[in-house]
Amino acid sequence: MALAVLVSLCLSTLALGKDKDDDEEDAATTKPALPNLYLDIRTIYSTLPAGSLSIGFSAPPLLSRLANLSSLRTLTSPSSQSLSIDLPLTVDVNDRLSVYGGVSGATSQAGADPWTAFSIYAFTVGFQADIYQQNGGTFPTITVQSNATRSISDAPLATTAYNTILEADYALDADETRGLLAGMQYARVFVDTPLARVNPDIMGYVGGYYQWDNNWKLTGRFGVQSFGGAQLLNLTPFPAFTQPIVRFDLDRMDNDDNRLFGITAQIAWTPKPSYQLTLRTPLYAIKN
Repeated sequence: MALAVLVSLCLSTLALGKDKDDDEEDAATTKPALPNLYLDIRTIYSTLPAGSLSIGFSAPPLLSRLANLSSLRTLTSPSSQSLSIDLPLTVDVNDRLSVYGGVSGATSQAGADPWTAFSIYAFTVGFQADIYQQNGGTFPTITVQSNATRSISDAPLATTAYNTILEADYALDADETRGLLAGMQYARVFVDTPLARVNPDIMGYVGGYYQWDNNWKLTGRFGVQSFGGAQLLNLTPFPAFTQPIVRFDLDRMDNDDNRLFGITAQIAWTPKPSYQLTLRTPLYAIKN
């Protein structure tokens, strides 16, 4: 409901912002009446070492892992790999606010077992908003991104995850093609049974970005992830850890800073390395 109110207010602002006394000038500078609307398809391949869990920068792959753990007959969690697809329908209401919602599906393979059948396991709703924009000033742009992901599995380890990122972006030039980043993330997973518990995951990171004249943009983030550990049903406890995490994003943008294609590589130590590769291929219904 809160997201719907935000969208309504922003669309109303666009509709009422016309100056009746400057028809000719407005004809040349009128903003698009409709916001960007697209399906932000994300294809994610991830690996996880035996006896560990990792949230990293994205919670949905973890929820797929939890849904499959409930069917294990061993007391230890084997190494695993998964291929998942996120399908969030995204609305860029304006240059400060985006809202999205969609489903996630996955297939996975653990230990020596075969790959599971592909199935829809969760849905996500969320938003990303610039609560302050630098616009050539002294203070950096402050962005908050928050989402909630709910498992739709009937397994004992059905879950709800909340993930919030607060990031500061300090642009080093007027065109905002290069800059510095710093941020924090807080993630919490609740399991629908008193026999299982997943403690909070907290991350802090720094980074930077550079965009070339041909609109290719490279972003790097380097940080530390502190996970409080977990106890899941009859499995041995997943130990807590505080370890490094690295993420690189390579995006192809257009002249209006709309993403046309993106690839993300992440390595999270848990404490053994866990790898994640994400392809982003947005399909635009409306693009301005």
